[in-house]
Amino acid sequence: MDISDSTSLRSRERAWALYDVATSSFATTVMAAFFPVFFKQFWASALPVTESTFWLGAVSSVGALVALVLAPVLGSLSDAGGWKKPLLALCAFIGITMTAGLFWIEQGAWELALTLFGLGLVGFSTGMVFYDALLPSVTIPARFEHVSAFGVGMGYLGGGALFAVNILMTQKPEWFGLADASAAVRMSFLSVAVWWFVFTLPLLFVVREPPPRCASGANAVKYGLIQLRETFRHVRRLKIVMLFLGAYWLYIDGVDTIVHMAVDYALAIGFDAGGLMLALLITQAVGVPATLAYGWLGQRFGAKSGILAGLATYALLVVWGSVMSRQWEFYGIAVGIGLVQGGVQALSRALYARLIPKEKSGEFFGFFNLLSKFAAVLGPVLVGIVSHATGEPRLSILSLLVLFTLGGALLWNVDVAEGERRAAEL
Repeated sequence: MDISDSTSLRSRERAWALYDVATSSFATTVMAAFFPVFFKQFWASALPVTESTFWLGAVSSVGALVALVLAPVLGSLSDAGGWKKPLLALCAFIGITMTAGLFWIEQGAWELALTLFGLGLVGFSTGMVFYDALLPSVTIPARFEHVSAFGVGMGYLGGGALFAVNILMTQKPEWFGLADASAAVRMSFLSVAVWWFVFTLPLLFVVREPPPRCASGANAVKYGLIQLRETFRHVRRLKIVMLFLGAYWLYIDGVDTIVHMAVDYALAIGFDAGGLMLALLITQAVGVPATLAYGWLGQRFGAKSGILAGLATYALLVVWGSVMSRQWEFYGIAVGIGLVQGGVQALSRALYARLIPKEKSGEFFGFFNLLSKFAAVLGPVLVGIVSHATGEPRLSILSLLVLFTLGGALLWNVDVAEGERRAAEL
C-alpha cells in the first residue's frame, strides 16, 4: 500500500490513534486513579499509609523493570519477523486479562491485587513499544507531530470519557444496578478491560506493517538478536540520538512519576479522594485540546521547542505542589498538567521518530521505551523511599525538579536537523 495515498493514509492514522484510546483507559482509570485509592482504602486498608505507598511504588517499579528488559529485545524481534502487531496483541491480551481480574479480588487481598496490577502494567508498557514503532508505518514524516499528538489527544478524549462514566458509577452506583461504591470501582476495572479490547481491534485490522526481514520464525529470532547487537552499535554512533535519549530519560522520569504517584501523594497529605477523581477528570478534559494544539505548535515551531516549554511548566507545577495546602490548588495543578502532559509525550515520540532510521523503528523504539520504563523504575521508588524514610511526602516531590532541569538542559543541545541527516545516512 502506498503511504502517499491520502485516503488510506488517513484511515491508518485513525486506526493507529485508537489504540491510544484503548490504553488511556488503563492509564487513567486504573493506574492514575482508582487503583491507588482502592488499594489504600480497600485492599490494603489494614496497612499504614506509608507502607502502602512503599508497596505501590515498589510494584510499579518492578513492572516497569520487566518491561525495561523486554522492550529492546522484543523491539528488535518485531522488526526482523514483522511481528509488531502480533506482539502488540499479546501484550494487550495480558493487560486486558489482568485488569479484568481485579474485578474478582476480595477486600484485604492486597498482595494478589498488586500482582495483577503489576502484570497489567507490564502488558500496558511493553505493548507501547510496538504501538510507537508503528508510527512511521502509518504516516509520512511531515505529519509525525500532528499524528502523534492526535493519538495522545484521542487518548485523553476516550480515556476521559470512560473515566467520567466510572466516576459516575462510584457516585451513583444504584443507577447502574450496583450495590455500593466498592462494587462500582471493581466494575470499573472490568469496563476498562472491555474498552481496551474494543479499541485495539481497528489497529489490528487496518494498520499494515512493513514486511519481515526473515522468512521463517527461527531465522527472525536469530536475526533479531544479531540486529539487537547492531542497534546498540548504531545508537552509540548516533550521538544526537544518544543525547536526546539522555534528555528523555531524565525528564520522562518526572512525567511518569507524577502519573503514577500524584493521587497517592495527595491522599498522603490529607486530600479527599472524591476531589482527586475530579482533578484527574479535569486533566483529561484539558488534555484533549491542549495536546492537539501542541501537535500544531510542534509542526509550526518544532517539537523541541514545545517540549522545552512543557518542561518549564512542569518545574513550576512541582514547586507549587510541594507547598499546596488547599484542595482547589490541586485542581489548578491538574489544569497545568493537562496543558503539557500529552504534548510533552506526543512531541517526544515525534521528535525521536525524526532522529532514527524508519526501517529500524521497532529496534530504536525499543530503546526509547526502555528508557521511559527505566525512568519509571527510579521515580516511584524515589518518592516512596523518601516519603517512608522522612514521614513527609512533600519533600519527595521536589526531587523531580532536578530531573526536569537536567533533561531540559540536555534537550537544548540536541541538533534536530543534523540528527535527521545522520538517520537518513544509516
